[in-house]
Amino acid sequence: MILKHLALASFAILSLSACQTTTESKPTPIVNVPFTAPLASDFRSEIAIARYSELLNRADLSTEQQAKLYYDRGVLFDSLGMTTLSRIDFNRAIKLKPDLAEVYNFLGIQHTLMQQYEKAYEFFDSALELNEEHEYAYLNRGIALYYGERANLAQSDFDEFLARSPNDPYRVLWLYLAQSQEDKQQALAALKTNAAALDESQWAYQLISLYTGDMSEHTFLSGISEGVKSEQEYAQRLCEAYFYLAKMHQAAGEQYLAADYFRLALSTNVHEFIEYKYARLELELMAGADAS
Repeated sequence: MILKHLALASFAILSLSACQTTTESKPTPIVNVPFTAPLASDFRSEIAIARYSELLNRADLSTEQQAKLYYDRGVLFDSLGMTTLSRIDFNRAIKLKPDLAEVYNFLGIQHTLMQQYEKAYEFFDSALELNEEHEYAYLNRGIALYYGERANLAQSDFDEFLARSPNDPYRVLWLYLAQSQEDKQQALAALKTNAAALDESQWAYQLISLYTGDMSEHTFLSGISEGVKSEQEYAQRLCEAYFYLAKMHQAAGEQYLAADYFRLALSTNVHEFIEYKYARLELELMAGADAS
């Protein structure tokens, strides 16, 4: 299957290049981009959910054990895209054990996706009050602030997140996305400065090169499959690539291309990736803007 995708990828570049020559007033859908079959649900997760459900029916569980099982099952529901069921379990978990920082982090993400930003901030604040070393709560609160149109506050959280792992390209990129809302030129300069600490051998470094202009979109797309070892890895990489390509075109005012890339990110079915989750939010926000 991967070989089939590699063959399609070379043709995709030509089609996408032609698409980009069109103007925004005459939108042309993206066709024949590199793609993979939607990622199938992991049967092991479904089996684990069934097992946790059986365990929760036992009468001899302690309150802490119940809370942990609800949390674990909620994480699995979330990974399969069953958001409502996961939220029910997360709420049960913190009702039983109110000091589970990770649960507040998940609930914050879910409320961000529902555009309930104030509630999301409260959940992330709770997570960090319980565990100030919970670094992903900084990321996710920063993202909530970003989508809540508080990019200046988001920068502080993204700075904190980046400081804990300066060699992570994704941390560099999210900081750039927030900074570019305030000043695009300064954001680009900071992006190039932060890129100096990154390992160029990482695939994600290509995202940075794409954003700095050191790599063309043609080259970026043609290299997505390099080093891929499984269908799952390929789907995950495409999910990320589509999302950040969408954000790049969105910033350039190419809303039709951005929307198509966000839809492609969703087509991968990589439910647990933030790029998948926020691609859906992006499309909802774009639809809302068009309706207003």
